[in-house]
Amino acid sequence: MTPPQLVIATANPHKLEELRAIFAPHRIRFRSLADFPDDIPEPDESADSFLANATIKATAYARATGHPCLADDSGLEVDALDGQPGVHSAYYAGTEGSRAERDQRNNAKLLGALAHLPEGHPGRAARFVCTMVLASPEGDILATSRGEFPGVITSSPRGENGFGYDPLLLLPDGRTSAELPPDEKNARSHRAAAARIITPDLVRLGFVDPS
Repeated sequence: MTPPQLVIATANPHKLEELRAIFAPHRIRFRSLADFPDDIPEPDESADSFLANATIKATAYARATGHPCLADDSGLEVDALDGQPGVHSAYYAGTEGSRAERDQRNNAKLLGALAHLPEGHPGRAARFVCTMVLASPEGDILATSRGEFPGVITSSPRGENGFGYDPLLLLPDGRTSAELPPDEKNARSHRAAAARIITPDLVRLGFVDPS
């Protein structure tokens, strides 16, 4: 009997790299959207919560590919900004330009929004959030999970690793997320936390390399 095929519903190479490292010890086998025709339409992730957006993405791509899909929606919540940028994290400062250019603009906008708060102010408390949803091609929700990676927002970027807001999230150990070696980040991040929670469901449903 052929094991079921799991599709990771993202084209983001950074997310795929993280998930490969996280799932490898559990022998979770999966494909990415890059293995399918590039004319699959992108769903409209216009909901106001990470869970709702991940559900939209997982169900849409599961139907389009004909395989169970695991999707995540993730972002940064900042206390002083009432949880913003939240679900708008990826395009906080607009949609123009490359991913790297958007990251730079997003970081600059966030630093500007918090410029009136000194370092150490409780309003700078923040967290990365990742919500994962596993959906079947029939539209059933098979599993969900949520992970968080807490810290505070620095006054200037630090570190060369990671992507997005990683250079701005200062962790309790005094390093930013972008200063963590990739292996350590993969073990500690919000995505790692969400992946660990959902892994038993993936194993139970048979998405494991039989070799």
